[in-house]
Amino acid sequence: MCRTNRDAEQEQAAELTVEQRVEKVQLGDIQAFTWIIRHFQRPIYLYCYYLLGNREEAEDAAQEIFIRALERVGQYSAKVSFSAWLYTIARNHCLDRIKQRNKGFRLLSIYRSHQQQVECAEGSRYTEVVHELLEKLSMEERQILLLRALEEHSFEEIGTIMDLNPGAVRKKYERLRKKLGRRQNSGGMIAHEPR
Repeated sequence: MCRTNRDAEQEQAAELTVEQRVEKVQLGDIQAFTWIIRHFQRPIYLYCYYLLGNREEAEDAAQEIFIRALERVGQYSAKVSFSAWLYTIARNHCLDRIKQRNKGFRLLSIYRSHQQQVECAEGSRYTEVVHELLEKLSMEERQILLLRALEEHSFEEIGTIMDLNPGAVRKKYERLRKKLGRRQNSGGMIAHEPR
């Protein structure tokens, strides 16, 4: 079979790194940003969802974050990963939304309503335990846990995103793991802390 130019272009496009695609966007190739959106859309949406606790608000926030990223892509510098840069925009945007609401928020508040659709009965208890654990964390702890455990960012990237020293992030994460471990008893239930 003979390869066409289109096949060669598709192969070459598949081999480009995120940073190379960002460079193309910075040079005016807006089509390259379409791939960036597809690549980061779900993780950014989930990050927003976990911080904002509302599906519709998370969808809106994710769209606004990508618009803001496109508007500011010229300011991006490869000194940090594009992912860390994008998550910094997402974090700041979500924090602004939370401040605008001017009321407390609960991580994963809508998550329970999705449990029946997503999980079987056995997995449901696990999710309930995770939800209970997360509700007891501070906003900073939730962000560190989400970025490290769910999104698998390095401590350096988390430090960049949250404007913290990577060493401090590592220590906070280790303390958080110990804190979560103390909150569980042998049956996987939440050990209520004395007030």
